[in-house]
Amino acid sequence: MSLKGINKTIIALILSDCFMLTGFGLISPIFAIYINNHIDGGSIFMAGMASTIFWIVRSMVQLPLSVHVDNFPNRTGLLLTGVFLTVLVPFLYMFAHNIWMIFFAQIIYGVGNGLSYPTWVGIWTDHLDKGRETFEWSVYSTTVGLGTAISATIGAAIADFIGFYYTFMLVTFLSILGLLILFFHTQRFKPQKKFNINLNNSFTKKD
Repeated sequence: MSLKGINKTIIALILSDCFMLTGFGLISPIFAIYINNHIDGGSIFMAGMASTIFWIVRSMVQLPLSVHVDNFPNRTGLLLTGVFLTVLVPFLYMFAHNIWMIFFAQIIYGVGNGLSYPTWVGIWTDHLDKGRETFEWSVYSTTVGLGTAISATIGAAIADFIGFYYTFMLVTFLSILGLLILFFHTQRFKPQKKFNINLNNSFTKKD
């Protein structure tokens, strides 16, 4: 098995998502505990409501966007905007004092994910190497899965022994790294033009 055949755009997308999802994996096992024990008006039920708000907002944003994202003139801008909004979320958690601030953070999280996910998938699909699609998806899934698995324990340990504040700081830092990877590879995210050669040896754009 070799990773040499994977193009740099796919590698950049994998690394960015690895940092982002690994970072948010730090929060997953402690989120409900944080809301229940440290947020005014918080409870296990409110933690569930916060999760519901995120998924509803994300779904409301990403479905209409996905209809137009393939023909959108600046997919990279949408991706960076969505990831930037997502980066703000752990920072908002860090300074939240009541459940309404958590709900607001979840709305931002949903909008950010709703913008970035369909755009990321569009760019990813456009740059997959022909004949290696399954392998590259598997590399992505394995990398992100292992990072998230490790971060779940680390996040819980940091929150337990040092404090929630430091967990959110680490999530913010990892998320910023994910954003920077995307930012410095924006030129690679433009749609690829695919051409066929006809019998007259002239180039025609592939539909």
